[in-house]
Amino acid sequence: MIFGKKDHLVGLDIGSSFIKVAELKVTGKGIVLHKFGMARIAPGTIVEGRIVDMDNLANDIRTLFKSHKIREKNVAVSTGGHSVVIKTINISTRPEKQLHDTIYAEAEQYIPYDIGDVNIDYQVLGESEFSQGHMSVLVVAVKKDLVADYIDLIHLAGLYPKIIDVDTFALQNAYDMLPNESQGEITLLIDIGASKTSLNILKEKASLMMRDTVSGTNQIIEEICSQFDVTMDEAEQIVSGQTNDIVNQKSIEEICEEVSKSWCTEITEVVNTYQTSANYEKIGEIVLSGGGVFIKGFKDSLLSELDAEISIINPFEALIVNERKFPDSFITKTGALAPIAIGLALRRVDDK
Repeated sequence: MIFGKKDHLVGLDIGSSFIKVAELKVTGKGIVLHKFGMARIAPGTIVEGRIVDMDNLANDIRTLFKSHKIREKNVAVSTGGHSVVIKTINISTRPEKQLHDTIYAEAEQYIPYDIGDVNIDYQVLGESEFSQGHMSVLVVAVKKDLVADYIDLIHLAGLYPKIIDVDTFALQNAYDMLPNESQGEITLLIDIGASKTSLNILKEKASLMMRDTVSGTNQIIEEICSQFDVTMDEAEQIVSGQTNDIVNQKSIEEICEEVSKSWCTEITEVVNTYQTSANYEKIGEIVLSGGGVFIKGFKDSLLSELDAEISIINPFEALIVNERKFPDSFITKTGALAPIAIGLALRRVDDK
């Protein structure tokens, strides 16, 4: 992958709790992590994937770029949640010129919105593993008003949106760059953010099933606020361990355990659905990312539900990292939070 100057993009991951920015450079020795930064945004700025406070969010983005001295204006961003529908469909094999109309007609039955209100894109995955004479097609539908909101936001921040991707694809882009020792094995990518969890089941870099749920670390924050009558900021400090004198630590651990078990139940249901449709083809590896990986007990709960190797992603592993700029403490703290921004920064202006 070679980035010419005109192709160069900055990856901007806009989450409901944090915004993250990544800039990469390509050298003869490999891809270098040039800049990376993140900043917390005010609660309620983004709700269920929708931008509520555009002015303040645009200002936060400008401040983040300025504080890390990022001068490139062309960016790749991504979105997810209710307004994004991702579905793998099987259709009878046909010539490329006949695909467009067929896919639009087939996709309509899977999209819970008026077909005129969404942008649709698709990618042919190859021959169907389950039906002879059929092909598998990955279909993505995104509400047009959501895309318009993100374009307006980026322009308001003084930047140029060259690519609007989907969070799940950006995460997979970062994962695909990593040294992979489990070729041929079924892998489950799980990203647990503040307001949603994304799941992507892969085989040899091809996505077999994707799901988004509304679970996330905000459930823990909201439960602490409710039980102990504290603000969201105080609840976040409690969960992150910045303060321990407001409520009993055992009570916090019980809340985290209860919520993380509910995540595991949802994840297991998706895995069971996949294995049933794929003749019980076993998932061998699970790779975790997002703020949820830091919730105590989550990984152990998942291990008790699913018999697979479980690891936490480190997207910096595929990059050349200057240890003076980005010490080990940074890698440990940031690795699980960075893959979507890194995946976006790997994109080029002319990518599909």
